[in-house]
Amino acid sequence: MAEHRQLQRDALLEAARALLTEGGMEALSFPNLARRTGLARSSVYEYFGSRAAVVAELCAVDFPAWAAEIAEAVAAQESPEARVEAYVRAQLALAGDPRHRAVAAISAGELDDTARERIRASHGLLVGLVVAALADLGHRQPGLTAVLVQGVVEAAVKRLEIGAAEDPTAIIESAVALVLRGVTAPTG
Repeated sequence: MAEHRQLQRDALLEAARALLTEGGMEALSFPNLARRTGLARSSVYEYFGSRAAVVAELCAVDFPAWAAEIAEAVAAQESPEARVEAYVRAQLALAGDPRHRAVAAISAGELDDTARERIRASHGLLVGLVVAALADLGHRQPGLTAVLVQGVVEAAVKRLEIGAAEDPTAIIESAVALVLRGVTAPTG
């Protein structure tokens, strides 16, 4: 019975990701979740009490998995410059992942305080992945620098998501070059 409930919960989360990717927060409704999973709408309420609960669960499941992939890419590199580059590239590679598209849709929508706090905490985990590399490069304020690097990454992700006129490879390479040129010269 517990295994069946977990399978249903996983199916609901997968449906939520798809709905968010396709239509943003407006598409994330219990009737749509029920249609996508073949469950009765009342059954959806047995798993989640609200849309905010669905969003909070997506954040709890997807952000750590995404951060783990980025952490693995960063840890595989030896030099600080290569770790910073891996940090940027891994995030931009994941920008097309349905988990990221769902998170982007969530971020654009109205969220309750719990969901917003989970997103903030998860972003903090991401930024923390590059702080040591920046300290190794001699930055006196590696935390601040990491936040600024993340800003470049987020700007590049937005360009990729809107299907900007530039080739996606050009967006990625420009973001990597901008970050690397910026972080390899420590500031006072």
